[in-house]
Amino acid sequence: MRKMKMPPREKIPEAYSAIIDGRVEMHENYALVTSSDHQKVYLVRWQGNTYNSNDNATYWQGYPGYPVIAVLLMQGKLPYNEDVARYFQGVNWHRLNKKKKRDYAAALADVLLDVAHPEGIYEEIDKVYTHLSLLDLTLTRKKL
Repeated sequence: MRKMKMPPREKIPEAYSAIIDGRVEMHENYALVTSSDHQKVYLVRWQGNTYNSNDNATYWQGYPGYPVIAVLLMQGKLPYNEDVARYFQGVNWHRLNKKKKRDYAAALADVLLDVAHPEGIYEEIDKVYTHLSLLDLTLTRKKL
């Protein structure tokens, strides 16, 4: 088991998209999270504060990918702001991140390009990020 390291902040809007688009299917101790291009379905499992997911970020990079963050938001372990989530409805993050060569900050800026005052959205992302940093979570590659 590995202690959690922090993801890029921009994974929070990706998690918001998954929720607002209805791509998170919650069950008792697992969830299925469909990717933004609808090509993959990720399996997130948990037992207490230990999480396991087959998304690349969680499995290979050792930080919670957007599927895990989406589950934490759905579980109420992180604050979820539906008004902010609406800004990310329908975003194909897979295509956008590929276009921006995995520059997640540039991808997020692209999504918020037409928003008059995006400061409040960035503040909400920072708030969730701070809450995430305070959670006592463990990520594991081992199936739970």
